[in-house]
Amino acid sequence: MSTNPVIQLADIHKVYHTGDVDVHAVRGISLNIFPGEFVAIMGSSGSGKSTLMNLIGALDRPTGGSYRLDGIDVSTLNRDRLADIRNEKIGFVFQGFNLLSRTTALENVEMPMLYNRQRIGGPEQRERALACLDLVGLAARSDHKPNQLSGGQQQRVAIARALVNRPSLLLADEPTGNLDSQTSIEIMGVFQKLNEQGITIVMVTHELDVARYTKRTVILRDGIIRTDTPVADRLNAEHELSQLKQAQQAVKLS
Repeated sequence: MSTNPVIQLADIHKVYHTGDVDVHAVRGISLNIFPGEFVAIMGSSGSGKSTLMNLIGALDRPTGGSYRLDGIDVSTLNRDRLADIRNEKIGFVFQGFNLLSRTTALENVEMPMLYNRQRIGGPEQRERALACLDLVGLAARSDHKPNQLSGGQQQRVAIARALVNRPSLLLADEPTGNLDSQTSIEIMGVFQKLNEQGITIVMVTHELDVARYTKRTVILRDGIIRTDTPVADRLNAEHELSQLKQAQQAVKLS
């Protein structure tokens, strides 16, 4: 594993000013995440996990402290450069998929490349988008629109879209929140396979079972890291999916 962190947070604070009240959402968090890690960020409502994810994703600025992403001091960048960093170095996967309804899976995946500062020609855009769809097992459905896909397939398209600019970091915010149990396991299997290929993943989740598919769990409370531990009893999505299907088959035969 590289000695240089992808994410390097040093004494990060975030204070929101609401009227006469200051809300301290994040209180002096220091955190390093290295290439190839798969980290779950957990915590109850109000713990600061969503604020921390927004800071890591360069969607918000810290009030104090420093943040380096892939060696770049993000906290000093202007708005335009932040947009470039988000597009080039971070892939986002959201709970709600956020796909464009009137465009195909392929076109949805191609979308981030339209905003890449490195101009990518049409043939290469298509090639890269198809490769990412193939990576998540959906190359055969590249011409399908979102309403022709299941929830799990839509999330796979969203993952492919997040990967197409070849980011240093994949951020997933409650990626299984809108999915049933079996589909959630399938999506966690996709994340595990991507992580095995060396992709760094940080995922916010409130589900303990989902966090067990990751390699490391960071638990926040009141804007502070309370625990930061490796996952001891890690689940393997492929095995869990096989067990679930066997149980479903047994129910059908009974």
